[in-house]
Amino acid sequence: MDRVKIFSDYIVQKGLKTTNQRMVILKTFLSSRSHYSTEELYLKLRKKHPKIGYATVHRTLKLLAESGVAIEQHFGDRHARFEPVRANRHHDHLVCVECGLIIEFEEPNIRELQLQVAAEHHFKINNHRHELYGLCSRCAAK
Repeated sequence: MDRVKIFSDYIVQKGLKTTNQRMVILKTFLSSRSHYSTEELYLKLRKKHPKIGYATVHRTLKLLAESGVAIEQHFGDRHARFEPVRANRHHDHLVCVECGLIIEFEEPNIRELQLQVAAEHHFKINNHRHELYGLCSRCAAK
């Protein structure tokens, strides 16, 4: 289903208005592969849309997560980060502890091993998070 429609329907259901600012935030957010903190998305938006406030960006990101359009993640840097939900495309993360770079990856062997381990323990997996922390190639080379 169209994520713009999902968000719009959710806003209406909550008794809120579908404002131009919310739509600009949504479209900017969805057009990127970044894992935005509120501040990062605010700074990106501010260049073209100086009237959009920090609080509006923050509240809209929370609404995106509540509506199921975004996922709120925490990667150990004390900032909530948001990424778009991508239907039927689970991925994991490599997180640089020096510069904060987040790299998404998909590895079918990891998925198979998880299913194997769960089956051995008669366990049904509903969801999981797999994050590897270390240094990206640039930071490791310093």
